[in-house]
Amino acid sequence: MTRLTESARGVFVIAATPFTADGALDLPSVDRLVDFYLGHRVHGLTLLGIMGEAPKLTAEESLAVVRRVLARVAGRVPVVVGVSSAGLAPLAALADGCMQAGAAGVMVAPTPGLRGDDALFAYMEAVFRALDPATPVVYQDYPQVTGVYLAVPLLHRMVEAFPRLVMLKHEDAPGLAKLTRLREEARGDGRRRISVLVGNHALYYPQELARGADGAMAGFAYPEMLVEVYERFTAGDADAAEDVFDAYLPLLRMEAQPGVGLAVRKTLLHRRGAIASPALRAPAPALTVEDQREIERLVRRLERRLKG
Repeated sequence: MTRLTESARGVFVIAATPFTADGALDLPSVDRLVDFYLGHRVHGLTLLGIMGEAPKLTAEESLAVVRRVLARVAGRVPVVVGVSSAGLAPLAALADGCMQAGAAGVMVAPTPGLRGDDALFAYMEAVFRALDPATPVVYQDYPQVTGVYLAVPLLHRMVEAFPRLVMLKHEDAPGLAKLTRLREEARGDGRRRISVLVGNHALYYPQELARGADGAMAGFAYPEMLVEVYERFTAGDADAAEDVFDAYLPLLRMEAQPGVGLAVRKTLLHRRGAIASPALRAPAPALTVEDQREIERLVRRLERRLKG
C-alpha cells in the first residue's frame, strides 16, 4: 500500500458521490466515475469531502464508497479520504477503516469553534494521538467553512511537531500572500517542506501554482483542465497554462457558486456520462430551468472555444 508523503504533486480530484434519483447510493456509478477521473489522468483522488456530500452518508455508506473506489482504482493512484467529524472516536474509526482498505492518507479539518493558536494545536495533537501512528494526514485549511483560522507560524509549529502531517489543502481566501509566506519562510528557515494542494474550486489555480502550490485538490467536472494546467505550468509554460485555465473559467465560475455549485457539478458530470444521475441527496437545492439553459450555453461556448 502506497502512503501519502510530502512529495505528493499534481491533481487530486475531489470525487463526487453518486446517488440514484431516489437518493440511494449508486455504487455502479462510483465505478464509472473512477474510470472517468482516471481516464483524464488525475494524479490522485480525494473522497468524502464537503463537495462529496460526506455529511449525508452513514458510517457504513462512507466505508462502502471508499472500498468501492479503492477496488476500482486498484493502486493506480493514491486515494485520500476526508474523515473530519465532531468527535475523535468516529474520526479515528473511519480513518482506521479507510487505511485498512488501502487509502493513502486521510484529510482532517478542525472542528468548528476553535479559537486561538493553542486551541487549534491542542486539537490537532489530540487527532494525531487518536489516529494510527502510521496514518499520513492532510490538514484542510478552510476557514470560510470551519471558522478556524490557521496562521502561518502555527502551521510551521504543526509541521515540526507532527511528522505525519504531510500535506496542506490550502483553501484560505484571500490566500495568495499566505501561500507565499509559507513557502518563503519554510525555505529560509530550512523547515520540512510539505505538499500544498489548493482548493476553493481552483478559482485561483494559476496564481497559486506560481506562488508555490504543488497542484490542486478540487472537483471541477472537467478534470482534464486541472491536469493540463498543472502539466503546462510544470513544463515551464505558465502563459499557456493560464490560457487553458481561461477557456474553462466561465464554467468553473458557474460551478463554484455557493449553494448550487454541487448541483451544477453533478449536472455536468451526468452530461459527460460520468454518473447515471445528477441527483444530490436531500436536503439539496434544485437547479432552475434558467440554470440548466445557462449551463448548456456555457458548455457549447467552451466546446466552440476548444475547437478553435
